[in-house]
Amino acid sequence: MTLHRWEDIPKEQLNPKLARRFITGERAMVSQIYLDKGSVVPTHTHEAEQISYVVEGVLRLWLGAEERPFDVRAGEILVIPSSVPHRAEALEDTYDLDIFSPPRQDWIEGRDSYLRGR
Repeated sequence: MTLHRWEDIPKEQLNPKLARRFITGERAMVSQIYLDKGSVVPTHTHEAEQISYVVEGVLRLWLGAEERPFDVRAGEILVIPSSVPHRAEALEDTYDLDIFSPPRQDWIEGRDSYLRGR
């Protein structure tokens, strides 16, 4: 068993509009994602199932081949199945809590270039 405190984990600034921190276990990962209004997460896919809880703000998402986006607002939870391509845009300053299973090895190893430098 390991106890963590979010405030003890420094935020990682991935680009000027997006920061995060995360904690991993053996089979799951939880992350805090901070997106400034206008922040874009480009289309990507991953093995992990993703559960996204928008704590504050609004995220506009496109999933799979969907041409029409939909908005996920504060208090709403979206489940993204494994290997489904998706992208997002923050319509407001947004705080999102994401859970991934299994943990995202690309994040752990720093191979998440799609998030960096935008």
